Amino acid sequence: MKSFAARSADWLNRLGPGFLPFADAASAELPLARLLRLSLFQFSVGIAVTLLIGTLNRVMIVELHVPAWLVAVMVALPLVFAPFRALIGFKSDNHVSVFGWRRVPYLWFGTIMLFGGLAIMPFALIVLSGDSHGPLWMGRAGAGLAFLLVGAGVHVVQTAGLALATDLAPSRTLPKVVALLCVMMLIGIVTSALCFGVLLRHFSEVRLIQVTQGAAVACFALNCFSLWKQEPRDRTRARRLEDIPDFASAWRALSRGRNAKRRLVAIGLGTVAFSMQDILLEPYGGQVLGLSVGQTTSLTALLGGGGIAGFALSARLLSRDADPFRLAASGVMVGLAAFASVIWAAPMHSGALFALGVALIGFGAGLFGAGTLTSVMAEAAPGRAGLALGAWGAVQASAAGAAIAAGGLIRDSLAGSGTEQGPAFAYGVVYHTEILLLFATLVALGPLVRRQPVFHAVHAK
Repeated sequence: MKSFAARSADWLNRLGPGFLPFADAASAELPLARLLRLSLFQFSVGIAVTLLIGTLNRVMIVELHVPAWLVAVMVALPLVFAPFRALIGFKSDNHVSVFGWRRVPYLWFGTIMLFGGLAIMPFALIVLSGDSHGPLWMGRAGAGLAFLLVGAGVHVVQTAGLALATDLAPSRTLPKVVALLCVMMLIGIVTSALCFGVLLRHFSEVRLIQVTQGAAVACFALNCFSLWKQEPRDRTRARRLEDIPDFASAWRALSRGRNAKRRLVAIGLGTVAFSMQDILLEPYGGQVLGLSVGQTTSLTALLGGGGIAGFALSARLLSRDADPFRLAASGVMVGLAAFASVIWAAPMHSGALFALGVALIGFGAGLFGAGTLTSVMAEAAPGRAGLALGAWGAVQASAAGAAIAAGGLIRDSLAGSGTEQGPAFAYGVVYHTEILLLFATLVALGPLVRRQPVFHAVHAK
């Protein structure tokens, strides 16, 4: 009987990693329970992102009747802090704490900013809508402050959290750790979107306050649980960091790294190419293909499912010594097929082809994001991951925000220009622009790809 139990346990241990693609991301240095707990900071980021660019965006325009231009300005405010992610990462690399921490203080204060912004946001939005006795300027100032605090908190938490994960994870499991962290953010986005949709089905201002402040408490609790006993304390660091370089010197050193500028250019181009359609896919499905609200809402699940599949495959390939830039280029190739499917769905009146294109966009973006992020984390100097990851985050966040704004601007300007081609033409210009940008991304990635076999581990076996 004991022999049977031992054989069963051994079989289950071998079976687990095969069906759980991130089970083998764990290591002796970073056990699975601790890794999953650390990844919760990405879940909280997913909650905040969903509120900023999804739920509150719609609530302000439809229920609170805030002018669309003012909503666009508020949603864009968090991007003000995106370029400062490199500075945040540099500061966390060189922070001297009496407790011996580097990343934890930034995770803590980023969490406080995120909590504070979400706590005051519903009251500011109610005043902003004019449905109160407060002056309108106070609503605008309060809403602007709330969005700034949430944006700053997201950028600080994500930069310091990714740097901490790089510090803790051994290099052999880093690709799987990267994929797990990215997937956790997608899970946070999808889960919170479903929860907010259910909770705000019967909208009221009281319910808005409850949901937003509930999200603030959830983010605070998740981040506190995530960072608890994660970073080792080292009080001797103060003596070793007496000669701390200034940010300008550190940035010049990073820029002189092997293909550093080309890598950032490729990341920026690819992010723009995959992000321009973010707010256009659902309107395209409704206006051009005649899909119902329920059908277009399911696109979020398709996009997220494709992204999760892309990250899962990336984890498997990168753990077998795949070149991260070759993987990113593969994601770009998938993106070319994805946008072609979306474009051809209109003349063929095919909802299935459109759904396939949406899923492939998520899959290609997952491959591209995992490949580029892994390359940055792998090439970061020991103890100096914050600056490299901050640079990646600054480029990625700024490029995504600019791309979303540009996509909406192109669509609106062409849709209102009186062209006879109909709404499909305006959307088609955006998608064709993304295809051109994907080709430019391939050009930028070409010199970065290793001139050697993709998989060493496969040949070795």
